[in-house]
Amino acid sequence: MRNAAFEQKLATVEALRKRPVSPETGDALRKFLRDRNNFVVSKAAAAVGALGLKDLIPDLCAAFERFLADAVKTDPQCWAKSAIAKALADLGHDEPGVFLGGLAHEQFEPVWGGRQDTAGPLRGACALALVSCRGIGDVDLLRHLTTRLTDREGTVRVDTVRAIGHIGRAEGALLLRLRALIGDDEPEVMGACFSTLLSLEGGRGIEFVGGFLERGGDAAGEAALALGLTHEAAALELLRERWTREPDPETRVTLLTGIALTRLAEAVGFLIGLVADGGTAAESALRAAAAARVPDDVAARLKDAVARSGDPRLDAAFERHMATKASGAE
Repeated sequence: MRNAAFEQKLATVEALRKRPVSPETGDALRKFLRDRNNFVVSKAAAAVGALGLKDLIPDLCAAFERFLADAVKTDPQCWAKSAIAKALADLGHDEPGVFLGGLAHEQFEPVWGGRQDTAGPLRGACALALVSCRGIGDVDLLRHLTTRLTDREGTVRVDTVRAIGHIGRAEGALLLRLRALIGDDEPEVMGACFSTLLSLEGGRGIEFVGGFLERGGDAAGEAALALGLTHEAAALELLRERWTREPDPETRVTLLTGIALTRLAEAVGFLIGLVADGGTAAESALRAAAAARVPDDVAARLKDAVARSGDPRLDAAFERHMATKASGAE
């Protein structure tokens, strides 16, 4: 149970965060950064970042190093180190030392039935923060990030992919191609690889990502959505061609969603044609349009297509799916 002294510390830190910045504010937060309790330090670090107190960067760095020692005991759940890394990034700290330490840190803590690594959020935050650091070249940075492309935590792999995208180097695109070819059990990682690769390579990456449409499953779905978001005619052509051959009903909807996401006039016309023709593809087209959050003018054209189809079942389907679009639930 939390004791009164602990609660008072948290209340004081929160009050400092809400006050106008003054020398006294910095002095008080500096003291809290030296506290033994990792949760108190995490709150103090967050306040320092929110208030923009760059003078306390050395204190943040010192606290980070302190909690690396005997980390399971001094900083359970990695609360302090994660908050410190975020605060340093928010303050624009561009020395890589702390972030490299955080990127490499693993912290296994006892849980029921074994141990769990609690440092995943820290590694992900440091991967992203390192992109803005001076004193470390792009190739060296990619070398450090490569290790985290195979991190045990999916969220860290996603953050690492995004960090590689922020670097903007062709070498990074090659790493992402390899990561995609190896595959990943987490669909979000594959989606991040595809979207980041396409942002780095543009049209050159469309054919590569399009190849994953043939694999089916989550990889195909993530590839379809990433291709749609390029808004490129070449991506639309790949999606339409695969749709004509895809036997799985749910994957067909995902392919149509990718088509809708392109926002191209040809794509809109294709969806409207499917709805107007009725049949089994009509409701799939409506589902896809809702999932892609098509603009209101496109939704109105789809409603006209429903009327032309002569299929009374599509009226209810349109209302259901467009209501889902408005609520953001699909």
